[in-house]
Amino acid sequence: MKLIIRHETELEHRTVEELTRDAFWNLYFPGCDEHYLVHILRDHPDYRPELSFVAELNGEIVGMIMYTRSWLIDENNCKKEIVSFGPFCVHPAHQRKGIGRALLNHSANILRQKNIAGITILGDPHNYVPYGFKNGIDCNISDMDGNYPLGLMVLPLAENAFENKAWKCKQSDVFAFDPEQVKPFDETFPVKEKKHEPSQDLFMIMVRASLRTPE
Repeated sequence: MKLIIRHETELEHRTVEELTRDAFWNLYFPGCDEHYLVHILRDHPDYRPELSFVAELNGEIVGMIMYTRSWLIDENNCKKEIVSFGPFCVHPAHQRKGIGRALLNHSANILRQKNIAGITILGDPHNYVPYGFKNGIDCNISDMDGNYPLGLMVLPLAENAFENKAWKCKQSDVFAFDPEQVKPFDETFPVKEKKHEPSQDLFMIMVRASLRTPE
């Protein structure tokens, strides 16, 4: 197995979108929209292309990770710029081979060199705790409403990365795209069946659950 982690080329944009569509199809709801997010993210000012990579296995692109700027806001409304990733995926045919870990480790090492304090994402804790992520509540980081979603995951990249402050996490507005724009974009891809999967029910439980600080 020859795995190469590198930046995508412009000629590979569609290939990466197809990979993303295959990886997320029917995972969180019937169909998916992550391939559309990949499409619009590249032209957004919050995109961090120098931190975003594809994984090439024996000449085939089988995984990808894309980063955006995000921010922590403290009690005094002071901002600390950090990053979030997503979409982040490996093609279903190549999962559980260490490819996702290689992508994450490669990009996290670069982030440490750039003195970025940490990564925040919204994701399934089962997927990210093995990589060293903590829940936001453990780092005193909430969402913008002051809640601690079960899926708010944080990876500190340095000791005392968050300075023992109380923070709220603000993600890029690129994630707040118009869902009506997804359908015409998706219609440019081969037809795939949209259907219900148990992972969609689990996702709905995850996004509605939050943790409480001790009284």
